[in-house]
Amino acid sequence: MSNSQHTFQLLKTLWSDLSVRRRRQLRYLCVFVTFTSFAEMLNVGAVLPFLAVLMAPAQIFNCAWFQSWNSWLGYTNPHQLLLPITALFVSIILFAGAMRLALLWMNTRLSFAIGTEIGNEIYHRTLYQPYITHVNRHSSEIIDGIASKVSHVIHNILLPALTLLSVVAILIAILGALLFINPLITLLSFGGFGLIYGVLIVLTRSRLSNNSQHIATESVKVVKILQEGLGGIRDIILDGSQATYSDAYRNADVVMRKAQGSNAFISNSPRYAVESLSMILIAIFAYFFVQRSDGVEYGIPLLATIALGAQRLLPLLQQMYAAWTTIQGGRDSMFATIEFLRQPLSEFSQQSNIAPIPFQHDIHLNQLSFRYNAETPWVLNTLNLKIPKSSRVGFIGVTGSGKSTLLDIIMGLLTPTDGVLTVDGLPITLENCRAWQSHIAHVPQHIYLSDSSILENIAFGVPKDRIDISRVQEAARQAQIAPFIESYPTGYETMVGEGGIRLSGGQKQRIGIARALYKQADVIIFDEATSALDNETERSVMQTIEALDGNITILMIAHRLTTLRGCSHIVELCNGAISRVSNYQDMMRNLETA
Repeated sequence: MSNSQHTFQLLKTLWSDLSVRRRRQLRYLCVFVTFTSFAEMLNVGAVLPFLAVLMAPAQIFNCAWFQSWNSWLGYTNPHQLLLPITALFVSIILFAGAMRLALLWMNTRLSFAIGTEIGNEIYHRTLYQPYITHVNRHSSEIIDGIASKVSHVIHNILLPALTLLSVVAILIAILGALLFINPLITLLSFGGFGLIYGVLIVLTRSRLSNNSQHIATESVKVVKILQEGLGGIRDIILDGSQATYSDAYRNADVVMRKAQGSNAFISNSPRYAVESLSMILIAIFAYFFVQRSDGVEYGIPLLATIALGAQRLLPLLQQMYAAWTTIQGGRDSMFATIEFLRQPLSEFSQQSNIAPIPFQHDIHLNQLSFRYNAETPWVLNTLNLKIPKSSRVGFIGVTGSGKSTLLDIIMGLLTPTDGVLTVDGLPITLENCRAWQSHIAHVPQHIYLSDSSILENIAFGVPKDRIDISRVQEAARQAQIAPFIESYPTGYETMVGEGGIRLSGGQKQRIGIARALYKQADVIIFDEATSALDNETERSVMQTIEALDGNITILMIAHRLTTLRGCSHIVELCNGAISRVSNYQDMMRNLETA
């Protein structure tokens, strides 16, 4: 498949991904393009009669068809024609210009509206992807896909494509007018111009394809390097590795900018050669016209029309060529965008209120095994475990024993490879997973805090105008952070800074606990939530956790056995299997005698 065919297929695919409303607007745009092309045809076609009237008004005045109108107009002198004809010609020019301006406005507005729709759809679909998809994909791909590649699609695909559509229609209309005036000269002129652009298309398509690939791949690298550099700025400063990240950014950015610059040059350079050729052709035509006996009377209006036609045709040809090269240069970005648009959506993505499934008795892992794919080793192997409701279960084991993966499966984030997870005897599947997750809240080791108020961070994900303030205050009280919050002059409206930089580790963890309590979850999972805290802060946070409502089922991962003192059961994992299930006292005795 050639580059042009491939590009056409991508545009066709993109069309199928647009909403019904946008496709309808594009159809309306095509109708408006048709009217605009007729206005341009009228504009060019009016030049020759206008000049003819200016140079020889008597010939028009004495025509039989004009005399039939003159009885109504009442003109007695040929020069009386000059003012109305000039006014009519100016009106035609203004009308055609207004149509082109309106078309530009519609093209631009519609392109950016479609870009907004595409970006929203990509983000929407990405958020609904299974957790395993996010684990296997770097976030820089998503950020680049939404922020960068959608912009590429707007500027390098949608705007050029709509420009190409408009220009082709107007070009055909102007050519029609010029062919009516003088077919031979029109064909010679347009053939010469078209040949130049055709040769350039053949010569540059390989370079454009390579540039397109570089722009698509290097833009992802740029975002990735920015994320890693700014995200790890503390270690970078301590290690003195600024030069490493700076060089990595430069190497990726240079390739991307060089490809973009190459495309810009290829897109804009032909016009200078074509402009020179047009002046040469006009000079040649003028030479032959003055050889005729009626050269001035015949040639000047014709040359003026051809000059106007060339003046209108050349920018159109240049716009066509520039639009084509821009589309070719952005083809790989469009392909990546379409891949994001084709991400499947789960059934619950269309459901606003999902009723929780019943949870009255227990969570049961039955012969449960998991691995990420067929090429990787088993992370969990034939686990059997029953977790009663309202119990407090701790999980312990060395790094890599499968603790976090097990809790990810219990939370419905990962699907078992073999075996089944049941709640009150009901298997958890993709269809009812969201209904199970409505029971669960998660408190990780590193609490994500947005750069907003404490109020918004506790009620995370809830629009501010829908936050129940009394519920936030109750959650903060239960998490034993209310006195600290209320000590600030602005209270719950206090800003936490990016990543919660203005809070201590213990305060972040308590906000995480308050967030789980605000959700009114009856299953709270603590994934090494205290491992990054000092001993005193850990004891304080653990006291907060132990004071939680006894009806809440608590599952907790910890590296230190002492952290799990308040758990009714402790599950020890080793190499993806349960090595033993015991209580805290027995675990401590075994540890002391080992």
